[in-house]
Amino acid sequence: MKASDLFVRSLEQEGVEYIFGVPGEENLDLLESLRTSKIKLILTRHEQGAGFMAATCGRLTGKVGVCLATLGPGATNLVTAGAYAQLGAMPMLMISGQKPILKSKQGRFQIIDVIEMMKPITKFTKQIVHGNSIPVLVREAVRVAEEERPGAVHLELPEDIAAEECTTSPYPVMQARRAQSDEAVIHQAVAMIRAAKMPLLLIGAGANRNRTCKALRQLVDNTGMYFFNTQMGKGVIDERHPQFLGTAALSAHDYLHYAIDRADLIINVGHDVIEKPPFFMEEGGSKVIHINYFSAKVDEVYFPQVEVVGDIAGSVERLGTQLKTMQQWDFDYFERVKKEIELHVEERSKDAHYPIIPQHLVAQVRNAMPDDGIITLDNGIYKIWFARNYKAYSTNTVLLDNALATMGAGLPSAMAAKIVHPDKKVMAVCGDGGFMMNSQEMETAVRLKLDLVVLILRDNAYGMIKWKQAGMGFKDFGLDYGNPDFVKYAQAYGAEGHRLESTDQLAGCLKKCLEAPGVHLVEVPVDYSENERVLIEELKSKTRIL
Repeated sequence: MKASDLFVRSLEQEGVEYIFGVPGEENLDLLESLRTSKIKLILTRHEQGAGFMAATCGRLTGKVGVCLATLGPGATNLVTAGAYAQLGAMPMLMISGQKPILKSKQGRFQIIDVIEMMKPITKFTKQIVHGNSIPVLVREAVRVAEEERPGAVHLELPEDIAAEECTTSPYPVMQARRAQSDEAVIHQAVAMIRAAKMPLLLIGAGANRNRTCKALRQLVDNTGMYFFNTQMGKGVIDERHPQFLGTAALSAHDYLHYAIDRADLIINVGHDVIEKPPFFMEEGGSKVIHINYFSAKVDEVYFPQVEVVGDIAGSVERLGTQLKTMQQWDFDYFERVKKEIELHVEERSKDAHYPIIPQHLVAQVRNAMPDDGIITLDNGIYKIWFARNYKAYSTNTVLLDNALATMGAGLPSAMAAKIVHPDKKVMAVCGDGGFMMNSQEMETAVRLKLDLVVLILRDNAYGMIKWKQAGMGFKDFGLDYGNPDFVKYAQAYGAEGHRLESTDQLAGCLKKCLEAPGVHLVEVPVDYSENERVLIEELKSKTRIL
């Protein structure tokens, strides 16, 4: 068969359902092969949006998400999305075209070395130089993308190679079992946990897998152990659980860190150092057990005493088997901390101040979303407020990026979440800055007839940087901008636009938009003055000393 047909057949063999992208003339053979494929091509308005959507598909399913671009500027536009997937541990395959490599009549027009460009941000990148190598390269790329730690891979399919005749067939997909941790180190970890007086469980992004969620919930229920999570570990265990302390949205000095500082042992499950540290280790301080698919990356703030390396779910299950009953632990202090955190989070959540303050906004979004509803957060100061104040009830219902922390991913991520889970309510929460970086994908969302709510938090500035600027004592400079009329902007794409004129309109507007079909954009003016009062002054003075 033709090489482009073989490529598509190989992707079908891997279970690929969607390809997101912006094709160019170098992709036309591949495009023709996709025309008769069961794989659905989703045409986007920018390659970056396509990459964010593919990465989010990978994040939600554990199977590789696929995006497509042409050579040159198309490939360079995938770089940010590739880094987003790589740092965030999301399995994604990027496919780019290229001019003919056997004989070119156009010199160096549009040609850059895409393979070298992709090397620092991928686990695997390769140019296909013969059609018969397609099956093995697709199989290897997908395998590498999906195995722990997941990430981005890239294949370049030149125009003349795509048109070749081939004599090979797609490779069969063989499932591999992950290695189990050593029995001796399991016993060592169990002994350390039993000897602890105040152990504390930390849940990170690497624990955000279905089997691991179940194993961790069983461990917590059986032992009564208290737990907290990182931002990308939200929802692994229902955060309404009586032993949930909170999310480490900051690295130190939050109310949650009272408990972290008092714990004599932290059981660190699935934390990836690509996230900001949820705590800092010190000599003579709390001991740490590292449980992950890979060994710890040791530095001056993280040097665990015991490392349980292997399949996380298997490791947690084996720990739980030996810790079936409640141990002789003293959790009275943790319970006090939990009560104080709950009081703190509730503060001003019912305050109808206008423009809307973050605490009230988060509370109203949580009230509006069903238990299994998905929110996707773009990057901005509101991400910290949602991480601290918004309780996730199940895994992958709060999709945020605490790895690359790029702006512009909120809307495409929400679109991908709705495609993967069409039966769930989905809401994108974006700052006005991040939204405008990929706002053209509103057309894609309308064209796909997605039922989607897009919340735009308007402060007419790069608010997080402005807050940091003020905190460093610098003059207000260079961070304010204008915005379009967001209601008219949404309507121009065929979406519904809504603008809040008072805070008491928020709850009803969110309910109405979540229940209605189509794409709904809601413009919400926000007041970020609480950043200074709560996240700096209050935490610095610790108004409630425990």
